[in-house]
Amino acid sequence: MPDSKTVLYIEDNPDNRLLVRRILHASGYRLLEAEHASKALEILQNETPDLILMDINMPEMDGYTLTAKLRRFPHLTTVPVIALTANVMKGDRERTLEAGCDGYIQKPVDVDTFPEQIAKYIKR
Repeated sequence: MPDSKTVLYIEDNPDNRLLVRRILHASGYRLLEAEHASKALEILQNETPDLILMDINMPEMDGYTLTAKLRRFPHLTTVPVIALTANVMKGDRERTLEAGCDGYIQKPVDVDTFPEQIAKYIKR
């Protein structure tokens, strides 16, 4: 698909990456995957995705720190960063937004609504 949108998914859990990969590929998206922050930073040296899905609880560097770092990259200022996280306690959503995320999707993802959620964030 020449006009397919590119999503970078930063997630350390291989099962979560597999599920999101299957859903997004079936919906026509091009998916880039990083299992940790340094891999994401390496990918972002050469790519400008249409959307970044950010796991919050990762080893090496958490999603809050990585999001703040990405917000300083000139080519990423308009790219939506969406937290995709199991952190659903009071204040977690606010903390992700304060860190620079543009939105928040709760895990486990809902297979039926996930593609529409992604499309909505890309169209903003």
